[in-house]
Amino acid sequence: MTAEPILSVKNLKVHFPSGGSLFRGPKPLKAVDGVSFDVFPGETLGIVGESGSGKSTIGRAVLQLIKPTAGNVAWLGKNIAGHSRAQMKPFRREMQIVFQDPLASLNPRMTAGDIIAEPLDTFEPGLSADARKKRVQEIMGQVGLLPQMVNRYPHEFSGGQNQRIGIARAMILKPKLIVADEPVSSLDVSIRAQIINLLADLQKATGVALMFISHDLAVVRHVSHRVLVLYLGKVMELAEASVLLTKPRHPYTQALLSAAPIPDPAVERAKKRILLEGDLPSPLNPPSGCVFRTRCPIAQAKCAKEVPALETRDGAAHHAVACHFPS
Repeated sequence: MTAEPILSVKNLKVHFPSGGSLFRGPKPLKAVDGVSFDVFPGETLGIVGESGSGKSTIGRAVLQLIKPTAGNVAWLGKNIAGHSRAQMKPFRREMQIVFQDPLASLNPRMTAGDIIAEPLDTFEPGLSADARKKRVQEIMGQVGLLPQMVNRYPHEFSGGQNQRIGIARAMILKPKLIVADEPVSSLDVSIRAQIINLLADLQKATGVALMFISHDLAVVRHVSHRVLVLYLGKVMELAEASVLLTKPRHPYTQALLSAAPIPDPAVERAKKRILLEGDLPSPLNPPSGCVFRTRCPIAQAKCAKEVPALETRDGAAHHAVACHFPS
């Protein structure tokens, strides 16, 4: 990437307090533990990992909906980590979010038009009624909603249509970044491609950057320019999508790829599957050394003693791996 990043996250940590016991004090739940990455103008950074890996926590911490425990979150060069609600208001119009459950994220007592226009009421209160209506109709057309739907309520729409309303609400202020937190996971398979294509089209038209969060690598591979693989709050691998999906270096990435379906039946039948044993360890008591070692098929004694650094391998400038023995 030649441009300067619009978002630069350095050593981000989000730890939650947990209840202790009579004989032991509280231990922090390390949801995110030292994550660093950049997001560049107009790109999509895919963030992928199992449930409980800290993906959504990163998205909310970037937007300061959750206060980071430590680390920097620089927006256009200015650190906003720890900003109060009032301090964040000037940045809100440039950083928006699309939630996982479209119906739950919409006020059932508001019409689609009022939901979409809500950011305008907050950031452009002096806008005339005619100008407000025009802006709402324009963005509704861009996301594939008919203007006559403006007075309907969320329960009158399908799941995919409600997600389009959520996207319209996020896009009406023309932000520079959208955090898309599992935006298609609750939708029917037939609708997912439509929403993914819609986000891609909006990105081409407006240049908005996306943080696309998902547990499904098959979805992430279609939308991302770069992919960050997360496990138990730590980055396992970060690379350009074309490189990571064809030449994954980390055993965890390889396992995720082996589980992702491939449209070609012959290739799907012939591919080698990597089955991970056991469940994701608790972030209250993560393994020593490499957090993935308890499920890693190539773990060795060194993995239990030393935390692998996220570093480039073999001179690949855009391919970083946190593994002592990358394949």
